[in-house]
Amino acid sequence: MSFESYPPPFRQQSHVVHSDDSSKTLQDFDLIPTIDLQCLDLDNLHDACKNWGLFRLVNHGIPPTLLNQLQDHAKKLFSIPFETKQTLFTSPFSYFWGTPALSPSGTSLLNSSGNINWVEGLNIPLPHLSQIQSQTLSSFRVLLEEYGNHLARLSRALYEAMAKKLNLDTLESKSNLSESNGSLRVYRYPYYSDEADEAAWGLDVHTDSSVFSILSQDQVGNKRRRIQECETQSESEQE
Repeated sequence: MSFESYPPPFRQQSHVVHSDDSSKTLQDFDLIPTIDLQCLDLDNLHDACKNWGLFRLVNHGIPPTLLNQLQDHAKKLFSIPFETKQTLFTSPFSYFWGTPALSPSGTSLLNSSGNINWVEGLNIPLPHLSQIQSQTLSSFRVLLEEYGNHLARLSRALYEAMAKKLNLDTLESKSNLSESNGSLRVYRYPYYSDEADEAAWGLDVHTDSSVFSILSQDQVGNKRRRIQECETQSESEQE
């Protein structure tokens, strides 16, 4: 692996990579409730939201080939040199590292403590995907558009089910879920070694400012393993 792709502060801590023992992580992951979109049970969905605040979604209808292609493209883009990424990913993309907090213009916002999060990522507003003109990113844009359409479909289906269970006015509630406010994020959490700061976090504890955050991980492992995520957010009023 070339560490030239990492932001400079991450490089010195990333030279020792350990094998992964993810058995405990996988065991914990299995405790998360599972929701079947094709056989949607409103009571199970309600319990998962009330007691957990998250759930695994199965039979969601997103083609595995699309997910694999999207993850492969993301890995290739993250693997290019850091300086090239800063030049390549311009508006409407926002390339960021050290913090997931961004201003409306896409500028990174460091937290008050000054802690650096062990993460780099891309932020892409869904309504602006068509503005991506770079030939290097054209294939990635097509995949993001298809993936974004699927995520919008899932968000609508889940939100309507939640509104029905809570006896909310569906039409009025839909104003809280607008694709014009949605965004896609792709994260990479770089490797770090035993010598790295044990207090380092990929992301600090936080609350998303969106109605939904839909996550897709290419692999699940412990803190020394790279995990990439594609995340869609609708930055509107929370439920």
